[in-house]
Amino acid sequence: MQTAHDLSNISSIRVVVTGGCGFIGSNLILYLLKHRPNWEIINIDALTYAANPANLAEIANDPRYHFAHIDIRNRTELQKVFDQYQPNGVFHLAAESHVDNSINNPQHFIESNVVGTFQLLEVCRQSWGNKANSRFLHVSTDEVYGSLGATGFFNEESQYAPNSPYSASKAGSDHLVRAWHHTYGVNVVTTHCANNFGPRQHREKLIPTVIRTALSHCPIPVYGDGSNVREWLYVDDHCNALLQVFEQGIAGEAYAIGARNEWRNIDLINTICSVLDDYIGNGPVGGYSNLITFVPDRLGHDLRYAIDPSKIEQKLDWKPSGDFQDKLRETVMWFAQSISR
Repeated sequence: MQTAHDLSNISSIRVVVTGGCGFIGSNLILYLLKHRPNWEIINIDALTYAANPANLAEIANDPRYHFAHIDIRNRTELQKVFDQYQPNGVFHLAAESHVDNSINNPQHFIESNVVGTFQLLEVCRQSWGNKANSRFLHVSTDEVYGSLGATGFFNEESQYAPNSPYSASKAGSDHLVRAWHHTYGVNVVTTHCANNFGPRQHREKLIPTVIRTALSHCPIPVYGDGSNVREWLYVDDHCNALLQVFEQGIAGEAYAIGARNEWRNIDLINTICSVLDDYIGNGPVGGYSNLITFVPDRLGHDLRYAIDPSKIEQKLDWKPSGDFQDKLRETVMWFAQSISR
């Protein structure tokens, strides 16, 4: 029988966050410590290229925060952490996530995203059995569903059709999580989110790349003609959704997290350039948009992603907060200040 899972009233809880030094992971840890002061967080991170321990410098000495430098593929070391801290839950975010890198080195993505998830699930299964008060939240992506045309939306019933090694590896990990629930009774929930943006994002991603290259007066690369469409979700809104799914979601179910906020890449990039013109200045003649340079399209580049978040809105009463333009401006200013330091 499907049941809701509510840990919000437990006086003390320990949770593991994998990949906690990354973009979403670090924002999630800060969000959880702020909004769940009775929680302890164990951050498991291999500190690969996309990790930045400085993201969590402000809570490094917080007694509620613990760090374990571990690769999730190492089951022995994972088990030691579980034995030491006896966590009640896992927010699983650790993953290789850059599509271009997955095209150049797919093996690393399979090992980290598929094998790593398997090892973590096995440690949870051995440590928890099918205890109802322990939960594994698997953070996935809308890219597992492939590409949309000009209309339509992804939802929890969409068919899997990954088109890149990255999305294929995430689809594989999704299927493992589902199987460990149905076969072994592990209490799992899965989320599929839109593109995130906000502070602490790695410099290789689209929005930081635009800001960084523009402020350096270098060409701003745009794949193809810039007509590919992405939906954008502010990272704190995503963190809020993850907390609600972890605490209140139905075991074994998936939740699509989106903000109903679609942008063509070229329009988003022009908007960022306008923010830089208005709030930073010192751009080239004609403004920062004159730095836009179209480059050959990415292999297997999906045309459009868009999410129908009706389920999480109706079942868990979640919605994103604030105005996208305001959050984008705050994000641009955060990165501009970070680059100048």
